[in-house]
Amino acid sequence: MKAHLKRFEIRFSGLGGQGVITLGRILGHGLALGCGYNVTQTQSYGPEARGGASRSDLVISSDPISYPKAESLDLLAALSQEACNKFYRHLKPGGILLIETDMVRQPPSNVFIGLPFTKLAKEKLGAPQAMNTIVLGAITHILPFAQPRAMKKALEENLPPKIQAMNLKAFNLGQRQARTHFGPAPEIWEGNGMDEKEPDQREVL
Repeated sequence: MKAHLKRFEIRFSGLGGQGVITLGRILGHGLALGCGYNVTQTQSYGPEARGGASRSDLVISSDPISYPKAESLDLLAALSQEACNKFYRHLKPGGILLIETDMVRQPPSNVFIGLPFTKLAKEKLGAPQAMNTIVLGAITHILPFAQPRAMKKALEENLPPKIQAMNLKAFNLGQRQARTHFGPAPEIWEGNGMDEKEPDQREVL
């Protein structure tokens, strides 16, 4: 059963070149076309094409979205220390902080979840550029209302054919790692107040 979302805000943040804009675009595509939600996506680049801070925001709702920008985040994915420091204050009480553990050495809170996404991309796949797709897989596990099948289709529809196979491997890796290290999605969100209360019945890879 599809979860009813009043308003759910996500921010992907990191350095230019980490693929946060692509990450937001693909997740938004999957949630809108594959899962049937209303979605807005906004983005901001840092002062440099690579190396400057970038962010990609999503607002997801079952109802029409009256204001398209994210201001009170339910989920902040911080892939650099600078991004974590800058945007943590926008995370609402009960929201989840997801970090790249090798890049964010000093989290602003001791309440967070994280994985070494870049290291996983290099050592498990030999493809550092697939790091953002590992994040997508992990995020898909974290969100009870995100369907893996819809995200895989979004990857196929947004990426060139020559890199689809690698990115599907990266997506599956992210899901497996998140499942192993974070536990079932509903338990991650206990106390958050999400409308999704049903057991996580999504397909297991």
